[in-house]
Amino acid sequence: MSNAIAVIFPYRHNGTWVFDDERVGLMQEPFVSGIPEMIDILVKDISNLDEGFKLLFSGNPFPGYQAELIWLREEYNGHWYLWGEKKLEGWLCPALFKYFETQPNRIYCKAESLYR
Repeated sequence: MSNAIAVIFPYRHNGTWVFDDERVGLMQEPFVSGIPEMIDILVKDISNLDEGFKLLFSGNPFPGYQAELIWLREEYNGHWYLWGEKKLEGWLCPALFKYFETQPNRIYCKAESLYR
């Protein structure tokens, strides 16, 4: 990962959260298996979600992060993470490696409005 904090812009498509990142070759990449539920919590106070939101994430804590996801295990070339505070688990697919060289032990994230 070239930056300490990465940013993507998820939006709803066909009833699930997806994101595009042409820089790394991803288009309508879906979040699945517990991650959409985590996103719903992160964005609960953001208005204008029809247009999406900004998601900042890093393998290191940063000021104002909302969630700390802790690595649990590998499965199907992806990785399961636990959001301990909310007692939720979610699976991140191999697209994770577009942003990290190896699976991070922790991922810190924050959702922001596009109009901040």
